[in-house]
Amino acid sequence: MLNEGHSVLCLHNLITGHKRNIQHLLGDPGFRFQEHDVTQPIAVETQAIFHLASPASPPGYLDYPLETSLVNSLGTYNLLELARANRASFLLASTSEVYGEPEVHPQSEEYWGHVNPLGARSCYDESKRFAESLTMTYVRKFDLDARIIRIFNTYGPHSDPNDGRVVPNFVTQAIKGQPITVYGNGTQTRSLCYVSDMVDGIIKAMFTEGTKGQVFNLGNPDERTVIEFAQVIKRLSGSASPIEFRSPISEDDPTRRCPDISRARSYLKWEPKVDLEEGLLKTIAWFRQVDC
Repeated sequence: MLNEGHSVLCLHNLITGHKRNIQHLLGDPGFRFQEHDVTQPIAVETQAIFHLASPASPPGYLDYPLETSLVNSLGTYNLLELARANRASFLLASTSEVYGEPEVHPQSEEYWGHVNPLGARSCYDESKRFAESLTMTYVRKFDLDARIIRIFNTYGPHSDPNDGRVVPNFVTQAIKGQPITVYGNGTQTRSLCYVSDMVDGIIKAMFTEGTKGQVFNLGNPDERTVIEFAQVIKRLSGSASPIEFRSPISEDDPTRRCPDISRARSYLKWEPKVDLEEGLLKTIAWFRQVDC
């Protein structure tokens, strides 16, 4: 956004984020950072709002279940009201977790999901489902220019080494020579999208004409097993770490996850470009440079 000449205000309460991730932007005259929790209202002038706020990794939302529930409910309300006051475009970053343990594969936007509303993960997936509902209410009631994206597993530089997801876990363990820990039997699947592809999809979802009121899956349909990710990361990092199986998998952890991105291909002319090995090599290189 800065490279295209826009001014950017970044709001973050830093409970699961790190200011070091934006350190290189702080000297840019078009960029401003403000520590703020969007569960509290804020009054600013803006033309577009990207609502990306929420813990998103299992350790994040399990450590902060109340904050997660509130940022996706009250926080979404506050930002929708801000968008309405400014007549601004609005994008809600939702998640593939709204599909829960899917009974349809791959998951398309028409699928309503199979989610446990009482489980430990519900603070995240059910609050995201509510955020989607509230966003569509504003589209219908106030004619707000809003759209929803459902983000599937994403990885790359600046990931939190301790966020508990597949790539940060495996890469950190591999480069430290620790056992690479696979929960369950490793046959559960994920589809990993490199961060630059995800950013490109988010921008296109916001600014492509005709996306108001639309929902888009954003992710990479290249579905692999968790054990395969462990093996590829071990090979690419040149690690001698053993792969160890542990049990059980966490409660309500989906056994399969793969996006149907037909709508994004059709409407946004978007699909991932970075293949798995290229993205992992860049990610491993970044992790080697930071203190994990």
